Amino acid sequence: MRRTACWLAALALAGVALAPWYLVQDRLSDIDWSGGWLAEPDHAPALSQALLFGRGWLWPVVAACLAAPAVLLLPGRTALARALVGVGGLGLAALVLQGCAIGLNGWRMPALELLFGPLDDRQFGIGIGATLSAFALLWMLTAGLAGLGLFRGDPFTAGAVGTIALAVGLFTFFPVASLLTDAFRTGEGGFAVGALIGRLGDDRSWGLACLAGAPRCGVAWNTLTLGLMTASGTTTLGLAFALLVTRGATRFPKALRTLTILPIITPSFVIGLGLILIFGRAGLVNQILFALFGIEGGRWIYGLQGVWLAQMFAFTPTVFLVLIGVVEGVSPTMEEAAQTLRASRWHTFATVSLPLMRPGIANAFLVAFVESIADFGNPIVLGGNFGVLSTEIFFAVVGAQADAGRAATLALVLLVFALGAFWAQTRITGRRSYVSIAGKGDRGVHPPLPAWVRRLCLGVAMPWAGLTIVLYAMALTGGFVETWGRDYTPTLRHLLRAFDLEWSAHGLIWSGVAWNSVWT
Repeated sequence: MRRTACWLAALALAGVALAPWYLVQDRLSDIDWSGGWLAEPDHAPALSQALLFGRGWLWPVVAACLAAPAVLLLPGRTALARALVGVGGLGLAALVLQGCAIGLNGWRMPALELLFGPLDDRQFGIGIGATLSAFALLWMLTAGLAGLGLFRGDPFTAGAVGTIALAVGLFTFFPVASLLTDAFRTGEGGFAVGALIGRLGDDRSWGLACLAGAPRCGVAWNTLTLGLMTASGTTTLGLAFALLVTRGATRFPKALRTLTILPIITPSFVIGLGLILIFGRAGLVNQILFALFGIEGGRWIYGLQGVWLAQMFAFTPTVFLVLIGVVEGVSPTMEEAAQTLRASRWHTFATVSLPLMRPGIANAFLVAFVESIADFGNPIVLGGNFGVLSTEIFFAVVGAQADAGRAATLALVLLVFALGAFWAQTRITGRRSYVSIAGKGDRGVHPPLPAWVRRLCLGVAMPWAGLTIVLYAMALTGGFVETWGRDYTPTLRHLLRAFDLEWSAHGLIWSGVAWNSVWT
């Protein structure tokens, strides 16, 4: 521990005395590393910032780092460990507090300005020096905790846990909390619980006027309805595909597996585009209906049904990947034991196999629900007048509203929906044990599906597979005709415009408009 503390003290000193403390606005190579950076206000380390430029708020952090070498002089393991906890904890707390108290425009909170007076200075984000010092102080704290007996006395394990905790807090909880606090911000910039209550009661979020014949309901109900529909549909489809691939005795299981996971590598807007090319106003189905029966095509693909259909294609692969491991993980020995006791295929499937799959099915439902309520690409392409929380949050931020408070409130509702789904999943599966333990590995063979279950799975999965093939065929062929829906003359014009190549006196020129995006 003393050797570790020695290295950490050296790192802390380098952070406050040698490296630029604040975020460098230009390149690091532009800094005068011969020594001039020590006297530049934008590049100076914390010690120079406090001594030369009057930034006294850095003194607590500097003092903690300067005190680190003195800690090494303490005799005894316990005294050293307690000193490391004190220096590391106080220094890290001082760094966080001064970072949160002062920003680009001086004091961040009016109370601090009333207490200390106006501050005409500013500070940017942390730079190399602050990062090194923060890392050293954190590991001093964790090394001290390990020296006191925590983490089984292992400084590396303690430091790793501390680093992960800091990273999660800094890059997850802090920005989410900062965003959600805007839900309590009033129009004048203050904070009040009434601001959140007023936004939550907005009819645009929770209105049920659609039940009385109005064109739309609140976006919260729309999101919840869409999430439940998508989770139910994708879980049913994913389970059907998983059963067919593992127990359905199909002729082409590998092809079926490949077709099932194909949408997971496809951007969501491609699926939406394919659906528009098939079912849109100028889509293939509407053109066939008009040519054969004179029926004018509608715009039904835009709205709840279109978004739901697109999400079914987009998220079934994720559910399938969750459930195929669940289906394959059911113990064949237990199923064989049930059949040995003269249980029929259906009885074995219903009383042994399916109950053991229940936690996996609940997990798949949860994943699909969260994916659905967080989806943005499909609702923005196919939503039309059907708004959901994700699109409303986007438009509240970048649209003409510019209402960060409404966006934060809707994000809070979205978070509550996700946590509610997780709570329901744990309530359903958390009270029972679904683990089967044997003294040796399972080498049995899963029994085939009952005949009518297999037919039901085929009836559910095969139409989806066929529509998937048509969907991708439409999306691909749409790039090789002049104008989809009007002029089906084959052409390579779009391909050449995107990926054209030219030779010049200076060599090869990537002149296609898509090359920059491909390289990026």
